[in-house]
Amino acid sequence: MAGYVDAIGFLKLGGFFVSFMSGNSTRLGVALAAMDWKGALTAITLVGSFVGGVVLGALTARAFGENRRSPVLVLEAALLAVGAGLLTAGFDTAGVTCVAMAMGAENAVFQRNGDVAVGLTYMTGTLVRAGQRIAGALAGGEPNDWPRFVLLWTGLTAGGALGALTYLTIGASSLWVGVTILTGAALWAEQRWRSV
Repeated sequence: MAGYVDAIGFLKLGGFFVSFMSGNSTRLGVALAAMDWKGALTAITLVGSFVGGVVLGALTARAFGENRRSPVLVLEAALLAVGAGLLTAGFDTAGVTCVAMAMGAENAVFQRNGDVAVGLTYMTGTLVRAGQRIAGALAGGEPNDWPRFVLLWTGLTAGGALGALTYLTIGASSLWVGVTILTGAALWAEQRWRSV
């Protein structure tokens, strides 16, 4: 979902991100150096919105229990739906703010003890772990510890390709596909949680 939505945001915003805050932080630094105040404001708005979503997601996970994933998925779907609705109605800034909040909230899906157990919206750490596990395997360690990190990266990349293709086909309405998938995931997660 992070790759899918981030690709849509990237295309909609002309090079800014709704889930990749390292990229927006670099864009902020460049904008400040170039005295591009509009670009700086865009980057700061996205970073602040994302962090606000992280806070909402973390509080939701704590309130409902970190083992229960559905409340965070419902929050993410709701924020994404509000963002999609606002973008459809032409309120781009407010819409993108909600979409970035949804991507921040996503990070609480796998929250453990108040911390992120699996990062879903950023890949640098995941790729570092993959490289470290490959090095370990080459040095005689566990040979099968690295593929899960490569699969996570592959999922984000494939989601990005699908998001870009969908956006180029139907525009910002492509966010509704994400809302539908998240709603289905929330229903599935809730049923799974109740059956345990």
